[in-house]
Amino acid sequence: MKGPTIQSGGQPGGESAGARQPSFDENLAALEAIVVLLDQQALGLEPALEKYREGVALVKKCQTILTSFQKQVEELSAEDGSTRPYPNDPDLRASAS
Repeated sequence: MKGPTIQSGGQPGGESAGARQPSFDENLAALEAIVVLLDQQALGLEPALEKYREGVALVKKCQTILTSFQKQVEELSAEDGSTRPYPNDPDLRASAS
């Protein structure tokens, strides 16, 4: 499976408006690759900063996708037509603290 192509500034490169967006797993794999690259400390300052920017953009995309998935699960889990978070949701426990 080929990972998403990312150009400078974290923007998908060479894709038309109707092109398929990378999946959560593809975005996460690209983010993990950036983390490994930055951990190796083999980049100069400017290239490292550019990779960091790409990583931040990927984190935002992943958060957006996860929020969408969470809403879908809440809606599918609702028994009486209202949305309720899953009782064992770790985010629910964290926000109650």
